[in-house]
Amino acid sequence: MKPDIKPDTIGHQYCEVFDMTAFIDMTPFVPREDSMLHYGLLDLASSLNREAAKLTGRLADETAETIRQHMAVINSYYSNLIEGNRTLPHQIREAQRGDFSHDPVARDYQLESIAHIQVQDWIKAENPDLNRVCSPEFLLDIHGHFYRDLPDSLRTMKSENGSESMVEPGRFRTQTVTVGQHKPPSAEHVSQLIAQACEHYAGRLYAGDKRFVALACAHHRLLWIHPFLDGNGRVIRLWTDAAWRAAGLESIGVWCLSRGLAKQSDIYKSKLARADFPRQGNQDGRGYLSEAELARFCQFMLETAKDQVAYISGLLDLGGMQKRILSYVQARNDGRVPGIDGDLKSEAAHILFQAFIQGSLERSTALEMTGASESRTARRLIKQLKDDGLLSETSSRSPLKWEIPEHAEPFYFPQLAPGI
Repeated sequence: MKPDIKPDTIGHQYCEVFDMTAFIDMTPFVPREDSMLHYGLLDLASSLNREAAKLTGRLADETAETIRQHMAVINSYYSNLIEGNRTLPHQIREAQRGDFSHDPVARDYQLESIAHIQVQDWIKAENPDLNRVCSPEFLLDIHGHFYRDLPDSLRTMKSENGSESMVEPGRFRTQTVTVGQHKPPSAEHVSQLIAQACEHYAGRLYAGDKRFVALACAHHRLLWIHPFLDGNGRVIRLWTDAAWRAAGLESIGVWCLSRGLAKQSDIYKSKLARADFPRQGNQDGRGYLSEAELARFCQFMLETAKDQVAYISGLLDLGGMQKRILSYVQARNDGRVPGIDGDLKSEAAHILFQAFIQGSLERSTALEMTGASESRTARRLIKQLKDDGLLSETSSRSPLKWEIPEHAEPFYFPQLAPGI
């Protein structure tokens, strides 16, 4: 049984207001300085940059990496949700453990979610600079890594006339498509337009905080081109994360842009659509498209990113996290943690909080923090924390690393995603 596959919904609400093929040589652009000032784009970009950097400075490297690995699942959930795949985080983690749904459609969507996480890990390992990110080859690589192991059911696209086409991993589309009301450029022009856009947005025209604005514009321009037969929305959201990170925006991966976009999915799609509107009078920029609407789209993207940084920063506030770790321990002792048994000594909260602050704890420090006069009792508590996934180790003598097991997620990170 094949899932009912549709092209990525991003772009479906774009308005066909003119013949796109008439503008193949249209230069991608960024709002002019006066428009940036009018819509507060530079202030937003500067504020986002500062707050993201503050978040980095508050976290130990090991803690940040633990959260990033956790958030990779959340990012996968929300980015796929925008496209209609509602595989919940706990279902994604079940698949990571090899526990797939017996339903073939649900199983395929679990595979899609895992593929999205693997692309995130690949991008982080590659750590590309901005020149690499702003290249056609990098876009092709993201798409190739995402699609290469997906089943045929998720690569088969059906046109309006009923004919089927297979998505080729890491290849630009070779046919003209209609995506809702949007008619992207003909396939013969895709490579040229992508190369043009990459060269423009990787250039030295945009320095400092202005670069974050330019890359938000690139998000729109790449989706307008619609370079792939399918997967455009997810690939370009992954690309945007990589581009902003390469441009110097910190703590991406600890916070999740796709979460904010998914929670405002209709607004996101509407803003993308309106950024395609034609110029509204002589004061609306210098090109064929509306400069004001593009500025409003950039404003939305920056505000959404800033909101997600603030949300995660609030969760990771030391006082708040200390209270939530204590709340988790109390819930354990009251039998309110589903799927987990066994009381925890109150000292467990102190050990877990200190591990959060430092990223990991030396075993001797953790044992001392138990306050137990008998070393056997202290070792028993540490073993319990390891067995329950709250701490981890790489060897019997390694430091004890802070972790986020599934049963602790709702207490550590309330309202991060449904079903957790």
